[in-house]
Amino acid sequence: MGIKINELVNEIKRTITFENLFKKTIAIDAFNTIYQFLAIIRQRDGTPLKDFQGNITSHLSGLFYRSINFLEHNIKPIYVFDGIPSELKLDTIKERKKVKEEAHQKMIDAKDAEDFKEARKFAQFTSKLDESMVEESKKLIESMGIPIIQATSEGEAQSAYMVRVGHAWACASQDYDALLFGAERLLRNFAISRSRKVKDTTVTLDIEYISLPKFLKSLGITREQLVEMGLLIGTDFFSGIKGIGQKTALDLIKKYNSLENILKSNVKVANKEIILNPKLVENVKNLFLNPDVRKDYILPKPKKVNFERIEELLIEQHNFSKQRVDNALERLRKLDSNKTQVSLDDFLKV
Repeated sequence: MGIKINELVNEIKRTITFENLFKKTIAIDAFNTIYQFLAIIRQRDGTPLKDFQGNITSHLSGLFYRSINFLEHNIKPIYVFDGIPSELKLDTIKERKKVKEEAHQKMIDAKDAEDFKEARKFAQFTSKLDESMVEESKKLIESMGIPIIQATSEGEAQSAYMVRVGHAWACASQDYDALLFGAERLLRNFAISRSRKVKDTTVTLDIEYISLPKFLKSLGITREQLVEMGLLIGTDFFSGIKGIGQKTALDLIKKYNSLENILKSNVKVANKEIILNPKLVENVKNLFLNPDVRKDYILPKPKKVNFERIEELLIEQHNFSKQRVDNALERLRKLDSNKTQVSLDDFLKV
């Protein structure tokens, strides 16, 4: 979810391809990516992919095949996993749980009515990620020789930090909150299917590239002012002010220069004065401008692919098609055999 600034971003976002990311290191928001796979990789009636024991495998399928695609295009992924969520995010987590429960019931009702199109639509909002799924995702990624970073808190914040210090070229996430965390380069639609059906029409989902410096320059604001806009519009860490959208927030920030001035001026929107707790404002701003990130992490070197471990996880434990997995592993073997030993310095040439 995150801050809604899609209309403002439209002015400066660019469409790129995998070829534009040749030899680039990309810090991927792992939870964000896995949730995409859980939502999208489903059967006709909306049911996620499952093994013979009833365990969900949509996330493993997405990670496996998409990561091979990255590697074949000479893209160097690093998956960054969330740590402990901020207390400021607890309301959002509770709201998401409520939405999932409501969507689950609507999905059941649609299935009972044999309206599988509606069932699939609601099913996409019911995805849950538990600890075992996280651990298996890590196991698969590491078995493919791809580095993992465990964040202390928000994966987006850690990814943004890695871009700022030069350990990655861009951050990949669907959430625009990554820009508030200071991600200088953001990629969207990086891990989902390249096309989808919309009203019986195939729509291609190209990779979106957003430059934070260009975005701020186009709006004529600073990153701190963008964070203050987030407080007005709403983010995962504060629901925002009712009645204030992205364009109104931008107009207010540019007119009054800061959120502090807006509050001092007793500004009204829809005949209601904007009131915010100063302590809350300080906490949310600090979360974005001085996020809790690991600065002492050791970026692991890319490792050799552990083919046996992948086969054990996907074929033996989760009943993936042996032929499909073998075909995919053959693609990995070709990459592995052509790959010379990569030094960490070379890997970090972003």
